Amino acid sequence: MPLKTPEEYIESLRKMNMEVYLFGERVKDPVDHPIIRPSLNSVAMTYKLAQDPLYEDLMTAVSNLTGEKINRFTHLHQSEEDLVKKVKMQRLLGQKTAACFQRCVGMDAINAVYSTTYEIDKKYGTEYFKRFVEFLKYVQTNDLVVDGAMTDTKGDRSLPPSKQADPDLFLHVVEKRQDGIIVRGAKAHQTGIVNSHEVLVMPTQTMREEDKDYAVCFAIPTDTPGIKIIYGRQSCDTRKLEEGTLDRGNPEFGGHEALVIFDNVFVPNERIFMLGEYDFSGKLVERFAGYHRQSYGGCKVGVGDVLIGAAALIADYNGTSKASHIKDKLIEMVHLNETLYACGIACSSEGHPTEAGNYEIDMLLANVCKQNVTRFPYEIARLAEDIAGGIFVTMPSEKDLKNPELGKYIEKYLKGVSNVPTINRMKILRLIENLTLGTGAVGYRTESLHGAGSPQAQRIMISRQANLEMKKKLAKDIVKIED
Repeated sequence: MPLKTPEEYIESLRKMNMEVYLFGERVKDPVDHPIIRPSLNSVAMTYKLAQDPLYEDLMTAVSNLTGEKINRFTHLHQSEEDLVKKVKMQRLLGQKTAACFQRCVGMDAINAVYSTTYEIDKKYGTEYFKRFVEFLKYVQTNDLVVDGAMTDTKGDRSLPPSKQADPDLFLHVVEKRQDGIIVRGAKAHQTGIVNSHEVLVMPTQTMREEDKDYAVCFAIPTDTPGIKIIYGRQSCDTRKLEEGTLDRGNPEFGGHEALVIFDNVFVPNERIFMLGEYDFSGKLVERFAGYHRQSYGGCKVGVGDVLIGAAALIADYNGTSKASHIKDKLIEMVHLNETLYACGIACSSEGHPTEAGNYEIDMLLANVCKQNVTRFPYEIARLAEDIAGGIFVTMPSEKDLKNPELGKYIEKYLKGVSNVPTINRMKILRLIENLTLGTGAVGYRTESLHGAGSPQAQRIMISRQANLEMKKKLAKDIVKIED
């Protein structure tokens, strides 16, 4: 089957019957809901660019499973070059949408599960790898979007899954049947699940033997009976319900997160990729986290490019672009953004093959990349706010601008440089607001901190990967200290 067009992708979602809730009510038509639609537009861009010959090299790849051309978001990395192209693709999409395009988690999950199931089968003689390959062929052939679901709600963080007062606070197996299993629980922060065809569920942390019912990995369609999707709130999200587009900041694109309930959901045997092999749960989590921490060196950088451009434009419109301190702030924003990109490229270029054959990033550098992402976008955003001036959060609404009596005053008094239309200045101010405080800030700021594990998770991995003993030996060798 050829790559889907954006229109074919959107129509494929219309055929699904997902159970989606927003503001306490079930959403009858998620595809055309005004709050959800901007996030769908962002995913559709991943299909649009894959159809464009200009971006074919980044957006598509040849499947090692089928030999067919596929969307890179469904690809198993076959080289360091593939890992580098992944980051470049993510930067491109960030530049095109200035939003979360929601397919990175699924891509990272696919690559982590592929290598981990291979190693589980090698140790235990199971058939998870074979099952997963068949699932992935189906995804690639039909050009599907996969939601990667790892994060449980966790309850009391001081207790392991099996010791929680409520066993459902971590997703787990509640019944084993001859034809499959029944699972119950929830997954939080699910990026783009309403725009996904499949959900690939993974354990959220390293499990012990007593937690083996929580060591489960599987994939099922997102409209499987028992899956309930509760759409998450975002700052300024109801602006999408208002007339006009100015106050949205980013008029076309967006992202979304959701709380996903698994209420006694059936999973058939052929879609189960881990069932109780708790000793591999930590490996799967670390691999997924590594891939996803690499991803932030691309997507956040692309959005950063847009924010830097907006900051430079508003300096032009304000008449401050020649001020030395403004120039210096823009230089610092570029420096921070390119440092993030350098980390993403570095951990990709230092990749290596797994036993299964797909390529994995350098774990230490991937964690360094994400650790920087927990900090630098906040500083880039602060500098953008500084350059913009306070008007970006006190500006009147689009309705005020269109009011026959008020509009003339807004046009007059919100004018910056005389040859720049007031509406252009207002559009850029709203874009900066969107990326630093509004719906776009969910993906650019808060997700930069907590996505792919909060900052301490990266510091733990950096500590594990730092190889301090080797570094001690280097120092000893220089000064001739013998053990």
